[in-house]
Amino acid sequence: PHALSGPTPAPGATEPPETPAPSESGSGGPGERSAARLPRSMGSSARDGELRRTFAALPARSPDTAAFARTWWGNAWVSALEEGALDPARLARGRAYADKGRVDAVTVTPGLVLAYVHGSRPRPYRAQVALRTLDDKDWDRFLDAAAERPGHIAALLDKEMPRSLADCGVDLLPGPADLVPRCSCPDHGHPCKHAAALCYETARLLDEDPFVLLLLRGRGERELLDGLSRRNAARAARAAQEREPAPLPGVRARDALARRSLPPLPVPLPAPAHPEQPPTYPGAPGGPDPFALDQLATDAAARAHALLTAGRDPVADLTLWQDAVRLAAARPGSGLTAATRALYSSLASATGRTTADLARAVAAWRQGGIEGLSVLEEPWDPPAGRFDRARPLLLAADLPAFRPWRNRLTHPRGHAQLRLGHDGLWYAYESEPGQNDWWPRGTPDLDPVGALTGLGTPEEF
Repeated sequence: PHALSGPTPAPGATEPPETPAPSESGSGGPGERSAARLPRSMGSSARDGELRRTFAALPARSPDTAAFARTWWGNAWVSALEEGALDPARLARGRAYADKGRVDAVTVTPGLVLAYVHGSRPRPYRAQVALRTLDDKDWDRFLDAAAERPGHIAALLDKEMPRSLADCGVDLLPGPADLVPRCSCPDHGHPCKHAAALCYETARLLDEDPFVLLLLRGRGERELLDGLSRRNAARAARAAQEREPAPLPGVRARDALARRSLPPLPVPLPAPAHPEQPPTYPGAPGGPDPFALDQLATDAAARAHALLTAGRDPVADLTLWQDAVRLAAARPGSGLTAATRALYSSLASATGRTTADLARAVAAWRQGGIEGLSVLEEPWDPPAGRFDRARPLLLAADLPAFRPWRNRLTHPRGHAQLRLGHDGLWYAYESEPGQNDWWPRGTPDLDPVGALTGLGTPEEF
């Protein structure tokens, strides 16, 4: 939903000028920002979650400081940017933009950091920097290295990144060719000054919190700390098994049966943040199915946690189909393992649906819960208001005229679609052009343009 830069020119190519556009007040001065012309900021903290963090725009800084970052990992990020750049002049202008505070709120998700950058025109440019995420094997090596030394965990909690942890055999910090910048400005430099400004500003975020780098590589802070806790618990359990059991002290019968006043009950513990995963049940000949036991225990824990924290059973008002989708969505993955495929097949058979129907419904449930499933299966006629304002907003974002039908707006090429839910959010869908095979994608948003962020490539729009 935005125009990005094209191919990178050869080193030494000249930078196209930014022609100032006149402001709405009529003064037309270069660099003047007209509030009515600015796009809605993508930096909405209300949309943040485990895998999305938004940081408010940082204030301007003194350009006299020699090093832009103050930590070694922040300077490593800056080195990757500067060593991979093709034009030092663009870097210098990007650093000046960052020094002057021209970078708007920054949004960080796995593999992507993006923000609006104010140039000389009233309307800012949309800049982003992509970085490859780590696979599961790399994360296992990283977590094993972090769990080996208690000081590593303490340093991370203190917002520090030990060098020994960054040198654990995983490419945690980017190299010169790892940062992939893109921007909606007409400059095809690698990077342009707007993407360079975003890179420099990201270094300041890394200074404050190394978990920003870990999120860019694919994992959120809560998931990483949970993984470290499980590894520490496993190490402690193994150490306890290796120790000799302590002798049990004896108690006289008359002391055990003597009348006594019981102390008051302790204050109830606070509810846990999440229900955790149940232990693994080994299979045995003639015993219960370990997969069925794991599924029952996981679902029971999730329902008990919902009753404890919210006072309601999430299954009470669900139909058989909705409950089947909920069970499948609670299982990690998308049918890639044998256990998950068996679960999908069983649930689809019990509800009279196909596994493809169930997979599509699971994607909708993970996108927006029961409301996301309703958006997938139930078209409706929205009242005038939010739906009518969506098409002008899309046209203002340089997108083509979407075709309306009931609560849906479809791209004229038939590969992207927006659906308005009863909750007032826009849900993005994708399909092969002309196939009418729509799948939920992305995160629901109050803004139709925001719902399309990260969907497809600029050439496809």
